[in-house]
Amino acid sequence: MKNIAKVIVLIVLLAITGVSVKAQLNPLSAQYYTNQYLINPAFAGAGQGLKLNGAYRKLWSNVPGSPLTQSLTADYGFNKVGIGLTVNNESAGLQRQTRVVGSYAYHLQLNENNHQLHFGVSLGFMSQRLENADIYGNPNDPTVGQYNDRKTYLDGDFGIAYTSNNLNIQAAIPNLKSVLKKDVIKLADVATFYTAVSYRIGISEGSEGMDVEPKVAYRGVKGFDNIWDAGAQIGIANRQVYLLALYHSTKSATFGLGMDYKKKYLISGTYTTQTSALSAYTNGSFELNLRLNLSK
Repeated sequence: MKNIAKVIVLIVLLAITGVSVKAQLNPLSAQYYTNQYLINPAFAGAGQGLKLNGAYRKLWSNVPGSPLTQSLTADYGFNKVGIGLTVNNESAGLQRQTRVVGSYAYHLQLNENNHQLHFGVSLGFMSQRLENADIYGNPNDPTVGQYNDRKTYLDGDFGIAYTSNNLNIQAAIPNLKSVLKKDVIKLADVATFYTAVSYRIGISEGSEGMDVEPKVAYRGVKGFDNIWDAGAQIGIANRQVYLLALYHSTKSATFGLGMDYKKKYLISGTYTTQTSALSAYTNGSFELNLRLNLSK
């Protein structure tokens, strides 16, 4: 137990030392519960077998150039090793961003009570450009050409987590390139740090079992104040039906409903209200998540 306590303290200290770095303003809500691998490579292959996840998010409005996010992840776990692949595509206004990374994770069993320490690292590439077809004006502007002539660059992530049957503590540094090299031209909405703590509380057992998992996350945003998120996910019918509610310190909230049929086929939808600064101009965003779990 002393070793486990030391591990917990180590992760918490890692989280505290990173409070000055930044994270996304509106991340995909799937990263909080249904697909933690989205934000932390330490969860690649957590559990045996293959898992495929897809996410689609669009601003709930017909505003031209409104943000659109598409994501596809695949991860596979065997023995103590996990591997994964993430493909992410984002657009906002003229900006287009594509990111593809592969991940490697190591899952260390600490005792027979399913206490585990997870380490993960990702490596891949990031490509950013302006869409000439959407430009109103002169598409031959040399500034546009200079931006699109920039080379695709290497990028990566690092993450660590401690988990048990109930407790989940994690810290991650995604987009290592933007942390280690400050002269990279990038979108404002880029994740560079994420920490979270959650604890699952069982309420009842069996086929009609119910539990609740409160979570608190802390992150930052480029050019904004640091952000915290707090809420919970309720699992019903032995975690085959989910209800989600999160409050964000940007004065927005996320609500979700999902079904994980036989813990193999998951479909969920979430709605995030707009941040207080923009609520008078546009509605929130809707996110759809699908998962196929091919684990035994």
